[in-house]
Amino acid sequence: MVRKTANDTCSYSLYLTNTLSGQKQKFQPYDLNRVTMYVCGPTVYNYAHLGNARSAVVFDLLYRVLRDTYPCVLYTRNFTDVDDKINAAAERTKQSIRDITDRFIKAYRSDMKALGVIPPDFEPRVTDHIPDIISVICCLIDKGHAYVAEGHVLFHVPSFEQYGVLSGRKQTDLMAGGRVEAAPFKHDPADFVLWKPSIPSLPGWESPWGRGRPGWHIECSAMTASCLGLPIDLHGGGQDLIFPHHENEIAQSVSARGGAEYCRFWVHNGFVTVDGRKMSKSLGNVVLVHDLLRETEGETIRLALLSAHYRQPLDWSTELLEQCRRTLERLHRLLSDTDHLSQENITEGFSEPGIVARELYDDLNTPAALKALFGTARSLRHAVSHSERVRLRIELLAGLRLLGLFQENKLTSFQSVPSAFISDMLERRTEARDKRDFAEADRIRELLQAYGVTLEDTLQGTQWHIKTHNVKF
Repeated sequence: MVRKTANDTCSYSLYLTNTLSGQKQKFQPYDLNRVTMYVCGPTVYNYAHLGNARSAVVFDLLYRVLRDTYPCVLYTRNFTDVDDKINAAAERTKQSIRDITDRFIKAYRSDMKALGVIPPDFEPRVTDHIPDIISVICCLIDKGHAYVAEGHVLFHVPSFEQYGVLSGRKQTDLMAGGRVEAAPFKHDPADFVLWKPSIPSLPGWESPWGRGRPGWHIECSAMTASCLGLPIDLHGGGQDLIFPHHENEIAQSVSARGGAEYCRFWVHNGFVTVDGRKMSKSLGNVVLVHDLLRETEGETIRLALLSAHYRQPLDWSTELLEQCRRTLERLHRLLSDTDHLSQENITEGFSEPGIVARELYDDLNTPAALKALFGTARSLRHAVSHSERVRLRIELLAGLRLLGLFQENKLTSFQSVPSAFISDMLERRTEARDKRDFAEADRIRELLQAYGVTLEDTLQGTQWHIKTHNVKF
């Protein structure tokens, strides 16, 4: 698709379900030339699980749609790198907190790259924004929305009359939730922590209220303002963040700005279940992306994550993953079979968004978008007219690219691979293994896999074969 400019007109508009209104609304940014989006990222004390991945993939898709609609889109997704769970992991493993967070930030980026997630424009870490956080807290105290008590700073919920506007909860029914602990020094049970003291063994920073660290909610308010400026157009995250996290973000940010709007659109994705059961440590069914990627290609995982509408629960299963793997194989084979059409250039009829894009404009309706994509693939397979085949292939590629399901190297994976090339690569891999250069050996294996060549190391040496595929739409 061609990137839009602010002056372009299109008969299709993007509609999203806005949690703030509870309705599907036309997305209208403050500035057509500068669209801003903030999404709550992971707390980096472990590898990303499927819930983390679903949020990343859903908002990556929204980012792609926005970038194909507006000339400038600024996307921020943060890393929470100071947290009680991180502290516990550091104590358990006898590592420094920085070592743990650096390790899992690197792992998260690698895993998300494998899922086709485009890196956001900004990836702030909480620990890099402590001065910004302290500044917002000072502002809240000055305006009478926060108070200091026994080394803590707390936001006084009754001072914000609109509290509950996002979650629909009434103030009279609210109690401290999430990571907020009940404490006798609170003026109101619903008041939540903005700053808390740190003992010497825990991370801490100097502040007007003593050495301490920030509460969870204030972090995102400060990083949003610092990276994007306020107000922003869109804020995203999992539906579990609606309350208390996002509710508290609104209270803090609106109060600090004297009642001015913080964010226009709030978008939330649904939960992931595993074989019909909630994913949880107690059930032992937490699925880590890092583990999945050892057995399955990231593109397959991405398709599975997009198979259900983002607002609905997604039930994960081995059957779903296998179905997605077979589907992608058929698509890649079709693209390979029609690769000779790739040099053709047809622009007529492409002034409007493709059929996949039009479905995504309707609240990111991925089930409908995928149905349209598969319909295009079937039409391409059976088309007779040369011009129609070229047009359908362009349409198919545009849809795959927008969904993040297209990798250029897949086009070569089903074509003929010279045996001399394979032999040369195997010799180089053997030399690398003899030198214990396993990184180079793995690189060569991955290169051959990109051409559809599968290696098997046996006692008799390395065996290889090229996959064959039975294609039917």
